[in-house]
Amino acid sequence: MLKELVEKKHYRFVEGAKDWREAIRMSCEVLESDGTVEENYKEDIIKCVEKYGSYIVLMPGLAMPHCQEGAQGVHKTEIAFMRLEHPVSFEPGDPDKDAVLFFTFASCNPDQHLDNMARLSEILSNDELIAELKEAKGPEDLIALEEKYL
Repeated sequence: MLKELVEKKHYRFVEGAKDWREAIRMSCEVLESDGTVEENYKEDIIKCVEKYGSYIVLMPGLAMPHCQEGAQGVHKTEIAFMRLEHPVSFEPGDPDKDAVLFFTFASCNPDQHLDNMARLSEILSNDELIAELKEAKGPEDLIALEEKYL
């Protein structure tokens, strides 16, 4: 999966974001650039987080931005990866709700979406891989981590 993200140019490595909203917007940009999603998708995700809370933070340090509730403008089922150098907080004062890793999901095909979820769960179940992803500096690190762990 990590190598595929590199091949599709669905990755970003950035210094930081001023807040979680900006981080979500940034995490969607690579999906926008190739037509996977339209510009409104990032705002739909933000509205869902504002409505339901920090449900997208799956574990400390890792968020999975996505939106199913009336999401318009999704043209392909894809995943994007983003790593921030500095975490953003989804709930100030609760470090368990900070994130530096973002796996942003776009879905218009339920079967492909479930396949992507299964592939992501393989990554999430490997604590060493998550720790090394938090230190990754560029696409070559993603390829090396895939070769090492997956």
